[in-house]
Amino acid sequence: MRAMGSGLAVPVDPTVHAGTDQLTVGVEEEFLLVDPVTGAAAPAVEAVMAEVPDELRGQVQHEFQTSQIEIGTPPGLELSALRHSLGLLRTGLADAAEAAGVRLVAVGTGPAGGPVPPVVDNPRFHRMIERFGLVVPSPGVNGMHIHVGVPEPEIAVQVLNHLRPALPILHAATANSPFYEGRDTGYASWRSVLWERWPSVAPTPWLESYRHYEGFVDELIGTGMLLDEGMLYWYARLSSHYPTVEIRIGDVCPGLDDTILIASLVRALVDTALTDISMGLPAPRVPHHMLAAAHWRAAHDGLEGMAVDPVGGGLRPAWYLMHRLVQRVSPALERHGDLSLVTELLSRLQAHGTGAARQRAAYARRGEISDVLEDLVQRTRGSAGGHGG
Repeated sequence: MRAMGSGLAVPVDPTVHAGTDQLTVGVEEEFLLVDPVTGAAAPAVEAVMAEVPDELRGQVQHEFQTSQIEIGTPPGLELSALRHSLGLLRTGLADAAEAAGVRLVAVGTGPAGGPVPPVVDNPRFHRMIERFGLVVPSPGVNGMHIHVGVPEPEIAVQVLNHLRPALPILHAATANSPFYEGRDTGYASWRSVLWERWPSVAPTPWLESYRHYEGFVDELIGTGMLLDEGMLYWYARLSSHYPTVEIRIGDVCPGLDDTILIASLVRALVDTALTDISMGLPAPRVPHHMLAAAHWRAAHDGLEGMAVDPVGGGLRPAWYLMHRLVQRVSPALERHGDLSLVTELLSRLQAHGTGAARQRAAYARRGEISDVLEDLVQRTRGSAGGHGG
């Protein structure tokens, strides 16, 4: 398998551990750096990187713009260890940001207005700008990527087919960017709208085989739509840097509760897909236009509104589809020892709302974007509301 342009920040093999039927999971999170006075995106990544503690440097890296910074966890089996790693990284990065005179915010894109920060000085990024031009400008778009270990690429392609109809509701659950340039966009995830300006952002197509997957990539590079395989921005793809499937549909989550919930559900979906494949059960062949509609609706409504049912058709309350998904993957959650934790975290999410709902609640108190940012800063550290949500 080919090397991609980005992957987990830590070079650890995230395959299934020998002697167990459990799957490893790792997380990448991207954050915005903001000015503590104006709330505008701050081009401060180099200053922040200089303040990162030595023991964390291998798990922290640049992203596309100088107002962004990224972390990546070691892949592992236990959600408690994943949460511990993310907590250390978030706290360490928040401290580094404050030492550099800015603040770290887990948000899909910048809520406040201000100048567009420059792109990181990287030859590949400069080539991207030269080819794709004005699709780039924004304060920075910050996502979350979940890696689950599936070491055999032919099986991993089948897993991607099985994941397709489940991803829109997870997209809705991560919605965390309703504000842009100081006003409410009407979307729960405005980042999704900005992100879709890149030509390869799309639901993963139906794939017949790994060779078919490779052929898609080669054709898209040949057309000039991709510079390289690292620009394949499907909502789920194969990582060739690691033997994983990579799910990349969501905004970065405001707090650790939400991140751990999504990571556990993604792993359970992959586990369920592997079980179905082993039993010879086919994946639902959902048409592309239904998936596109479902992802659009997820970005617009989040979990607080309606959602497209990609398999059954029509609209349903988003929370109905979320509960249906959890019920579907409950055997896999139980097999990994995650069911009780997911039940608790899902209850918290339903009580407090998505990141988008929480941002709107913070704004409603005084009509000030500064209140939104302050709430996000605290949630990024895990100190809002007494938990990491």
